[in-house]
Amino acid sequence: MKKDIHPKYQPIIFHDVSCNKSFLISSTLEPKEKMQYEDGKEYPVFKIETSSESHPFYTGKGRMETKEGRIARFRKRYVEEKVEPKVEEKVEPKVEEKVESKVEEKVEPKVEEKV
Repeated sequence: MKKDIHPKYQPIIFHDVSCNKSFLISSTLEPKEKMQYEDGKEYPVFKIETSSESHPFYTGKGRMETKEGRIARFRKRYVEEKVEPKVEEKVEPKVEEKVESKVEEKVEPKVEEKV
């Protein structure tokens, strides 16, 4: 294997700025800022806006709102609508006389092919 062609793999702190949580994970990123982690050592830090600690999909926040909205829309659309059936007037179908037209058939003469 060639030497000095691979990036340096080191522990890095990923800091979620929205909820002020930090994760220590190894990565090939090379951030310039440093921060002290819970274990007392200083590591390079990479700031992120969203992580599993703050994203609504992982935390469960916001999912209840969407479920309630869907149920409310369903009830509004199908359950609460009580429309009286329309009374239709009885209309007698019109009877049309069928006119038969004679269609002349074209007969094409057969052409024999010579092989």
